Amino acid sequence: AVQAAIYLLVMYLQLHVAYFLLGRILSGLMGDYNLILASCFAYVADTSDKRTRTFRVAILEACLGIAGMLASIGGGQWRKAQGYINPFWLVLAASLAATLYAVFCLQESVKQQKPAKLFTLSHYKAVYRLYTAPEQLSSRWKLALYSLAFFLLVTVHFGTKDLFVLYELGSPLCWASDLVGYGAAASYLAYLSSLGGLRLLQLCLEDTWVAEIGLISNISGLVVISLATTTPLMFTGYGILFLSMAATPVIRAKLSKLVSETEQGALFASVACVEGLCSLVATGVFNSLYPATLHFMRGFPFLFGAIILLLPAAIIGWIEIWDSNHEYSHFSDASLSPADG
Repeated sequence: AVQAAIYLLVMYLQLHVAYFLLGRILSGLMGDYNLILASCFAYVADTSDKRTRTFRVAILEACLGIAGMLASIGGGQWRKAQGYINPFWLVLAASLAATLYAVFCLQESVKQQKPAKLFTLSHYKAVYRLYTAPEQLSSRWKLALYSLAFFLLVTVHFGTKDLFVLYELGSPLCWASDLVGYGAAASYLAYLSSLGGLRLLQLCLEDTWVAEIGLISNISGLVVISLATTTPLMFTGYGILFLSMAATPVIRAKLSKLVSETEQGALFASVACVEGLCSLVATGVFNSLYPATLHFMRGFPFLFGAIILLLPAAIIGWIEIWDSNHEYSHFSDASLSPADG
């Protein structure tokens, strides 16, 4: 809300564009978008049981897609008709409405509140202990591996998403603005289709294999898009991505289930930091890779992203196999009677 207010002030007073940076700095110091995401996902983890947590998290992911779809379609048309100022009034109003709702309507999810200081290193130590506590060694290395899988998956998501419009505007697709808008809407529809697909697949599959199917959808879609030379083929790639967002809620839920109730805030704060790092890495890698590979393959960054996604698929599958073998060994040991020696 503070950022939107500063943006409006700059536009009304026609100040130098450098003043926009002031809004970004203040927003960043207050946590910005990542803190909102961390709080929302931690809240859902606090108020759901382990059985339903994956689907609850997926609903939040779908909310991101719905909001992005509405903003890309409606916001673009509104800006074209009335300029930038009026849409930012909606941003300010929506931010204030969300703030008031959180203050007056949303019930606190932390049952046993503890006194906490604002300026302290204890919050950073809590995140550090999250990954290094020796009493739960198996959970901690799983946390690290799932975090790595999440980092690779979200980095590819951010990196390829930034390039879609450039790829569509260039030859041989040469899309007009209307087709670009439809393409953006199609990419955001993956959030909704992934939510429905996740719910259906959970009826017959474990969460791990739902994530693997989501990664297969993501990899296949990116490969098709990397080779797309016609509009139907490009939309076919978007269609194949219909389950591409199923993996991230599964990983978030897996991470949440590995820590105690008192560590949910620290966990999702660390996940938010990972997402911020993903944005930085994705911008640096994919935005540099696209112009460097134009001379031999325009869609190479998408193919590169598909290859990278093989790593989180391998990590998730390996953890599942390890867990299965570990449970089997425990079952075998438990089935032995004293007479068996």
